[in-house]
Amino acid sequence: MDFIAGAIGGGLSTAVGYPLDTVKVRIQTENHYRGFWHCVQETYRTEKVRGFYKGVTASVLAVSVVSSVSFGTYKNFLGAICKLRYGAAEAKPSQLDVSLAGAAAGAARVGNSPQGKHSQRSCSQTQAAGKAGIVLSVQEATGEPATSLVVLTNPSEVAKVRMQTQRNPHPSTTHQPVSQPKYRGSLHCLKVIIKEEGFGGLYKGCSALLCRDCSASAIYFLSYSALCDWLTPDGRNKPGFLVVLLSGGFAGVLAWGLATPMDVIKSRMQTDESDQHKYKGLIHCVRESVRKEGAKVLFKGLGLNCIRAFPVNMVVFVTYEGVLRFTDHYIKKK
Repeated sequence: MDFIAGAIGGGLSTAVGYPLDTVKVRIQTENHYRGFWHCVQETYRTEKVRGFYKGVTASVLAVSVVSSVSFGTYKNFLGAICKLRYGAAEAKPSQLDVSLAGAAAGAARVGNSPQGKHSQRSCSQTQAAGKAGIVLSVQEATGEPATSLVVLTNPSEVAKVRMQTQRNPHPSTTHQPVSQPKYRGSLHCLKVIIKEEGFGGLYKGCSALLCRDCSASAIYFLSYSALCDWLTPDGRNKPGFLVVLLSGGFAGVLAWGLATPMDVIKSRMQTDESDQHKYKGLIHCVRESVRKEGAKVLFKGLGLNCIRAFPVNMVVFVTYEGVLRFTDHYIKKK
């Protein structure tokens, strides 16, 4: 049930936070916006409401699958650790146990797939640098090969970012004939990328995505668990829904605060189309971005990420817990 509950929570949360995510991506990847409100005004002025929802359908479906794997891996991995260390999967885990399970959930979100020689080597090296053991542990925790657990998140992320940064004016805002956009939808975007950049184009920013998700996921689940324990009164074995809402919201804020630098680099690498070739890899992207815009560039969209993260992750966790409790109650009644 953890997989199903995670999928429902992930899908609903994406629909809630998608307009702010579009604004965040545009601020991170383009320099002509003076701030949040300027980006919102310009997007609405030229593209109306639909400009904030480019690629939303595919993103909701992809995030549902990703959240399913993330929550399912976390729960199974945590149970495996507790059984190994304490003799029972239901034993109370330590903070280290929760952090490891969270990092494993993050690693399981990001796929490694055939791509260009340079990109494949870069992503593989990043995975090996500190997370190889976790990926192997995921296999043990779930009893399945890692390849069957791993969701290929990167292609959906690339399509989402390309759709969000593509400008095609709304017919009501211009007297000129509206030209056909390069990407007519998420699936068409993926087809164009494969045609122009090869399969490697679908995996741009893979290393940055892995770094972002592993570290942020560890903080995410650890802070949620710690806050629930702290806010739940003694004598109750489960947190109330208000506690779940607050813990989920603050966990999301902490995770995205940590994730923002790698999120900026990921977005920039993924918008680097075949005719640009601005970045050779993660380190080169960091170096070039900081050299041209200063260290503050790594924190573009930080405030927006944190504002968006609170309601989005309230929805994630309250939906997740609600689905689990509903099914537990239904099964007990039977």
